[in-house]
Amino acid sequence: MSQTTPCVLILYYSRYGTTKTLAYSIAQGVEEAGMTARIRTVPVVAPETTSSKPAIPEEGDLYCTMDDLKDCTGLALGSPTHFGNMAAPMKYFWDNTVTIWLAGNLQNKPASVFTATGSMHGGQETTLLTMMLPLIHHGMMIVGIPYAEPALNRTNRGGTPYGVSHVSGAAHDQPVSDDERELAVAQGRRLAISAKALAQADWSR
Repeated sequence: MSQTTPCVLILYYSRYGTTKTLAYSIAQGVEEAGMTARIRTVPVVAPETTSSKPAIPEEGDLYCTMDDLKDCTGLALGSPTHFGNMAAPMKYFWDNTVTIWLAGNLQNKPASVFTATGSMHGGQETTLLTMMLPLIHHGMMIVGIPYAEPALNRTNRGGTPYGVSHVSGAAHDQPVSDDERELAVAQGRRLAISAKALAQADWSR
């Protein structure tokens, strides 16, 4: 069922909770800009193809549906870095969005990306860039973080103009810094402002 209230979808996968923390900070920025944030995740990929996860998780955020994707006004996509790319559960989700692609449901909507990794050289920027690719194929418009944000020049563990990021350490025990949290909020705010503006644009010309 389609919703009537415009919202920005924050779609993430998180193994140790860091990407989830960034997702909620982005949601804060979306709400500060006067839009509704809808937070969703994706299930892990089952190691055996004969097994499957229940449609509703036992705890945590709800799994994203095609309606969530179709109805959003903007999208923030987040995944931990796995060998310089998005994690398999998120890749699997996007590999199954052909119906949305054929219908053009995401065209002309803004999108942004975010990530976390265990090491400083774990491929944060390649993950952010490769996460953009399916969004571009869907006809979305990529929104990054401008250097007008002071925290982008201060941070030494995350950031990037491509989207907010974080290095959690090998033991995943390094908390998200104040600068990274500030950048995540700013990214959400910028995404929501872009979503409101693009939703009012006349694309028929």
